[in-house]
Amino acid sequence: MSNDYIDQQVNEIFENDDFIFPLNSAMAAAWILGNLKGINLKIYDVSKISSLGDYYVMGSATNIRQAHAMAEEICQQLKKHGMKIISTEGKADSDWILIDLGDILVHIFLEVSRGNYNLETLWEEATPIEIPNSYYFSADEDESEDTDKSYF
Repeated sequence: MSNDYIDQQVNEIFENDDFIFPLNSAMAAAWILGNLKGINLKIYDVSKISSLGDYYVMGSATNIRQAHAMAEEICQQLKKHGMKIISTEGKADSDWILIDLGDILVHIFLEVSRGNYNLETLWEEATPIEIPNSYYFSADEDESEDTDKSYF
């Protein structure tokens, strides 16, 4: 995936009038997670139940390298849009990376460890935000372009 493509898609999310600040930042983070093959994506509106932020974004990676790439891309893209990275925790071979952006918190887990933390139960009262299916990476779209699969 090219940097120009990522820039273009993130810019479109920030320009989308349906997503006002800070929801646009949360949606951009979710798009990055999904398009870097993240799984089990969630966004919660916690503005009424937490003083730590307005939105919590959660996603899982299948390995540490993927998790680090996700965290780096989120930080890089959101900085381009004026967000300040307050802190990043857990990047030293951890199974949970936390990015604190003030209004939003991004949690990137290794999928094999996500259940150990079970953060979803802490936010049972939070309002889940729907993430469009188009935010997820999908090889099926690429396959649909080539309907003649004559391998032999």
